[in-house]
Amino acid sequence: MAQEATEDFDAGPTSYDEIIPGLYLGNLTAATDIEWLKETKINYILTVDSCPLPRKIQEFSPNLIIKYIQVTDMPREDLLIHFEESYEFIDHALETHNNILVHCYFGVSRSAAIVIAYIMKKYGRSFRDAFEAVKEKRRFVGPNAGFLAQLKLYEEMGCGINNTNVHFKMYRLQIAADKMRKAKILPQTCAELIKPDPALVTVHPEPTVYRCKKCRRIVASASNILPHMPKERQIWRHISTKKSSKQSKATQEPLEPVQKEERQPREFCTKILFVEPLAWMPDIVHNVEGKLNCPKCGTKLGSFSWIAGSQCPCGSKIAPAFYLVPSKVDWSNAVQNVQVTV
Repeated sequence: MAQEATEDFDAGPTSYDEIIPGLYLGNLTAATDIEWLKETKINYILTVDSCPLPRKIQEFSPNLIIKYIQVTDMPREDLLIHFEESYEFIDHALETHNNILVHCYFGVSRSAAIVIAYIMKKYGRSFRDAFEAVKEKRRFVGPNAGFLAQLKLYEEMGCGINNTNVHFKMYRLQIAADKMRKAKILPQTCAELIKPDPALVTVHPEPTVYRCKKCRRIVASASNILPHMPKERQIWRHISTKKSSKQSKATQEPLEPVQKEERQPREFCTKILFVEPLAWMPDIVHNVEGKLNCPKCGTKLGSFSWIAGSQCPCGSKIAPAFYLVPSKVDWSNAVQNVQVTV
C-alpha cells in the first residue's frame, strides 16, 4: 500500500490501493491530494461520504469527473440503492481506459462496500469471494454490519434489484420504518411501498386472494404475503454476517454450511399473515402503529407497527409488521368473483 504525508483532514495520511487495474480504493486525503491524483492519472472520482469534496479539487483538476453519493457510515443507511449507479459510473471509467478513485472518509466501509459490489457484478463473484479479493489488496477494509447484510442481499438478487424478492421488500420497509421513526409520517419518497388495493379489478387478477371472513371483501393477494419461518428474526438479514472458521480466501463456494441447512425445504408459519402495506390501510401513512380494520365492514383484521413490529406466536419477530389474523380471513382462489369493492 502506498502512503505519503500530505495535508491532514483527520482521515490520516494519503492512503490508497489499486484493487484491479485502474480502480483505486482510498480515503478522503487521497481524493484531495492533487499531486497524487495527477501522478496516478486519476480522471474519475466517486465520493461516498457525508460531505462532497472541496470545490478546489475541481478547480485544480478541471478534467476530473466527480460523482458524489451522500451516505453516512451507519449500519441502517441505504447503500444498496446506490450499487447500480455506482457500478455504471465505475464501469464507464474503466471501459474508457480511465483511472478511477472510489473513496469515503477512511476508505474502509462505505467505499469498500461499493467496490465489493462492483467486483461481484462485473466478474460474477460471490459476496465472500469479492470481499476476500478486495481485502487481499486493501487489508483493513471492513464494511459495517448493515452494509455486509446489504451486499449479501445484493448477491441473493443476482447483483441487481428484484422488487419481488421478499427479503428486498422487508429491507425497503425497514428503511421506511427508520424514516417513520424520525418524522412520524411516511415520506413521499416511500409511497411506492404501499401496494395497490387488491380488491380493485385488474387486467390479470391474481388467482389466490384473502378475503374478510365476515363480508368477503378481498384484503390481500398471494403476492402481498411476506412469508416467514418459525423463530425467524429480521427477515432480510437471514444470512449470517459472522465469519466461519472454515472460511478461506478466494473460495468459490457461495454459502456457509449452516446456510445450506437453512436453505433446506421448511414449512412457512401460518399463525400470522404478514403482508405488505396496502392502499386500503389509510392509517399506516400517518401513524406508527394501530389496528387494521376491513375497509368494507369495519371488522378488525389485524394490526400494524412500523417501529416495534410484531412477535408471531411461532417465535418470529418481524419489524416493521403489517399483519392479518388467519381466523379473520379466508383463503380463496375464485378469480371470477374478483370485483370492484370499496
